[in-house]
Amino acid sequence: MEQEVGLIGFGEAGATFARAGDWTDAAHVFDISTDCEGALRDAMLASYADAGVRPAHRLGDALNGMPLIISLVTADQALSVAQIAAQSIAPGAIFCDMNSVAPQTKQAAAQAIEAAGGHYVDVAVMAPVDPARLNVPLLLSGVQADEAETRLRALGFGKTRVVGADVGRASSIKMIRSVMVKGIEALTAECVLAAQAADVLDEVLTSLDASEKARPWDARADYNLDRMLVHGLRRAAEMEEVVKTLEGLGTGAALTRGTVARQQAIGALGVKTPPEGLSAKIGVISVDGVPARGG
Repeated sequence: MEQEVGLIGFGEAGATFARAGDWTDAAHVFDISTDCEGALRDAMLASYADAGVRPAHRLGDALNGMPLIISLVTADQALSVAQIAAQSIAPGAIFCDMNSVAPQTKQAAAQAIEAAGGHYVDVAVMAPVDPARLNVPLLLSGVQADEAETRLRALGFGKTRVVGADVGRASSIKMIRSVMVKGIEALTAECVLAAQAADVLDEVLTSLDASEKARPWDARADYNLDRMLVHGLRRAAEMEEVVKTLEGLGTGAALTRGTVARQQAIGALGVKTPPEGLSAKIGVISVDGVPARGG
């Protein structure tokens, strides 16, 4: 441990990092739970003591003179915490916002920190904190991202990477990646709940095993866009019947209805021969699925 750090939030992530890095007295910690009464406050104070960190009873106390600040709070509190922290941040201090929020939210937070004389760095945590702990991959963006990377490595973080100078770039990677990662989780639930209700779960899973082919995501995305451009209208009609199937089972079809809309919009482009390469295919599709130009 080579430097002091102001840590805002001592939930799973904050506590895990502090213990894994043996930050102890070098970490000045504030968590909103210490403002509560009763068992919640007592549990947080016990967590501080167990980790050996320095508790702060006010947010400003945790930030006083700190050259590096890490924010790890709930997503709905990320912006307000940055705005409050701006009132106490030391000039030139680096504020690493590790919260999982939209790039627009981080840009708004950056305005508050930068206006107060601090340096804001967008940090995206790209995997579960447990069990990776300090080896969790971190993406950093912002004007002071290189300096922030140096300071985070001094705290023990082992997998950091700077992805640009623009605040919001790191978060864009994380948020947009979640469309696929969390979307697949939700689609899995929509599929297997219906399969179980129809008493065909084993057959459906076996069929998926037989049809799934391992391939890199660039090739997979290229192939998927090809199929939608050429066969989107037909597939939309088929997925309308899938919606009826799921609704008949009573298990819900929220995501499948979205699939109908997306397949229909891209199929309506009328592209009979898809252009070569993923970038070329994206070029014929606008951000909302409405034709940007003819195919």
